[in-house]
Amino acid sequence: MDDLNQNPKLGSADRPNSYIGRSVPRERAKKLLEGKGKYVDDILLPRMVHLSYVRSPFAHAKIKSINTENAKKIPGVLNVFTIDDIEKVCTPWQGVLGHLGEMRSPTQYPLAKDVVRWQGEPVAVVVANKRAVAEDALELVEIDYEDLDAQLDMETAMDKSTKVIHDDLGNNLFWTRTVNQGDVIEAFKQSHIVEEVTLDFARHTGVTLETRAIVADWDSSEERMTIYHNGQAPHMMQSIIAKHLNISEGLVRIISCDVGGSFGIKVHVYPDEMVTVAVSKLLKRPVKFVADRLESYSTDIHSRCHKISGKIGVDDKGKILAFEIDDLSGIGPFSVYPRTSAIETNQVLNLSAASYVVPNYKAKGTVVFQNKTPMCQYRAVGHPIAVAITEALVDKAANALGMDRYEFRKINLIPDNSYPTKTPSGVPLEDLSHEACIEKLKKMMNISELEKYKKESLAKGKYKGFSIINMVEVTNPSPAFYGVGGAPISSQDGASIRLEGSGAVHISTSITEQGQGTEAVMQQIAADQLGVKIDTVRVTHGDTDATPYGGGTWASRGAGIGGEAVLKASRKLKENILNIAAVIMQSEVNNLDVQNDQVIRKDGGEGISLKDLAQIVYYRGHELPPGTNAELIATASFSIEGIPFVFTNSAMGCLVDVDVDTGLTKIEKFWAVEDCGTQINPKLVEEQIRGGVVQGIGGALYEECIYDEMGNLTNGNMADYLVPMAYEMPDIIVDHVTTNSGRSILGAKGAGEAGTGGAPGAIMNAINDALISLNTEVTSQPITPEKVLKALGKI
Repeated sequence: MDDLNQNPKLGSADRPNSYIGRSVPRERAKKLLEGKGKYVDDILLPRMVHLSYVRSPFAHAKIKSINTENAKKIPGVLNVFTIDDIEKVCTPWQGVLGHLGEMRSPTQYPLAKDVVRWQGEPVAVVVANKRAVAEDALELVEIDYEDLDAQLDMETAMDKSTKVIHDDLGNNLFWTRTVNQGDVIEAFKQSHIVEEVTLDFARHTGVTLETRAIVADWDSSEERMTIYHNGQAPHMMQSIIAKHLNISEGLVRIISCDVGGSFGIKVHVYPDEMVTVAVSKLLKRPVKFVADRLESYSTDIHSRCHKISGKIGVDDKGKILAFEIDDLSGIGPFSVYPRTSAIETNQVLNLSAASYVVPNYKAKGTVVFQNKTPMCQYRAVGHPIAVAITEALVDKAANALGMDRYEFRKINLIPDNSYPTKTPSGVPLEDLSHEACIEKLKKMMNISELEKYKKESLAKGKYKGFSIINMVEVTNPSPAFYGVGGAPISSQDGASIRLEGSGAVHISTSITEQGQGTEAVMQQIAADQLGVKIDTVRVTHGDTDATPYGGGTWASRGAGIGGEAVLKASRKLKENILNIAAVIMQSEVNNLDVQNDQVIRKDGGEGISLKDLAQIVYYRGHELPPGTNAELIATASFSIEGIPFVFTNSAMGCLVDVDVDTGLTKIEKFWAVEDCGTQINPKLVEEQIRGGVVQGIGGALYEECIYDEMGNLTNGNMADYLVPMAYEMPDIIVDHVTTNSGRSILGAKGAGEAGTGGAPGAIMNAINDALISLNTEVTSQPITPEKVLKALGKI
């Protein structure tokens, strides 16, 4: 059949079993809400023991000696291991990529070797029959440290007088890159006005409901490792563990059970998790490690530590002539493996000013080492910094010219009819809709009424402000993102779909689930394309023994890449079903279709149920003519080709009230218009955006990992590290424009990170709009009451 071209249009609502584009409830949500989920910490295996880690109390120190004898004497303690033991079965790694220029990161060992380089780095591991026993024994592991100067300040990291963290590197530089398009020097000379700003972004981290957890079970009789891991990319972990623990990849099984949130935090290689696998291999028995909340704050990757300066030049009509940024970031003492800690800065360089026509663009990024927790990718990698610096400069330029902020943006946005084109940094763009999105946003916000509300409030001594921002979101990455650099990170995803003997449908997908609604989305696509009822479709994911090879869930790729694989496999299976049915029913294939779990004749007449068809194939194959291709299973894979990413775009707005006496900011309303192409499940898309906005609120107003002058994390607990709660959630209004991606049949882009990427810039601009009559601004996130009061000169 010709790729089933006779299939109705995707999402057509006037046919049976049309599920694409419908807000179908998540079947699995009920189970989780009833407390019946199965998480890693629920795994109990025979002979399983527990691990607890001795972690460095210093940010930087030499390890002079380790004495474990007293800890080993505690009843219930099986052993205490140091790097001398672990490196016998687990090789070290290096977090570099080959395609982004020279990265200078040293070899990282699973446990600290000779020197500790951040507070919380694992130094030794205690193995005991109970977690409590292991924790008690930690106190008896004697380590003699020689304290060293800690390099904490990224701004002085390259000074000659600053302590070098890795002596063999000679300085504290990890990576640098410069982008230069056009001639910014000449363009700034020709500009009517030039505006500048410097913004600071504090470190913060993802606070997942479920902390990191792993159970490793080495079967020495088969030399097989089974791992229960609450990660996002099982096949990546399979490859890495096989490589570094010298196990055949096919004998490493990764099972991701229910996962209580991830946000990018759980897609990296962590030393303590690698050590857990190594201990299982050494002891030839199952071992469990579950990070407690204090460990999470000091060992889960951090993100966002940036200081960025920007400059914009415009002509007297408001057209942007030049844009320049200089971004500095500190990443901790190691580049995180395998994605590396350069990607966030690289995203900042690629995405700044990406919504606008900018003929002259220059961007420099510098990434340095620090004696703090390692930094890497967290939800909306680089987007909050790129959006905030861009939109702050755009507001400044509009205000300096006396132009309406909406009109300034409208004349500078990349026109909707100009694709394909490129960002100012040279990254290809396709199928976006900035003009349509900002127009819809303007109507949603009713900007003229907001201006009136702002003026009336000011007359009463209340300081209101609102903002409008534009952004692009990186989604659906291709091999050009990681694979080309040598990382074992798949850009494709796979799906296998089979018809069961009962007539039900089973999907096996390499996309994983951490709360996004993966299962519902895959069910909808398969049911829609096959013509079956959605309640007959079940999904298996998160098991390397039971799913096709694939990248997993990260970078908003689940629907656009994994969903496309399900679509392709569904079409293959339907083709097989109709071909078999044509033989059984003695009909032309083109006269058949599948509806409501039945193969029907388009011209009327008796059909056959999928159950009956499956039972003929599986149990009574002798009834079929010889040579009939009676396969009721189909497999397909998909990856993006020809471009590095598929981009989504958004326009967002925010309304705030700033109390100039207390410095407190209240977000009164937030608006978002998103173009993510085909929406498989609109309600899930809306909640992805709302959830992302709330995380963006956290970064903008509350979240910060605070270190003292010795490199101690001072607020690594739920009492002192502030995150937005339900009370802080404003009314978030979401709408959409739809421009399908031309890179797939499904046309889906990603939608998981726009809210987190856009909200911080929208909030900062709204606050500064509220303060504009007071001739001051805030330039540092999180925007705490203290910072507002300092800007006002009150403290």
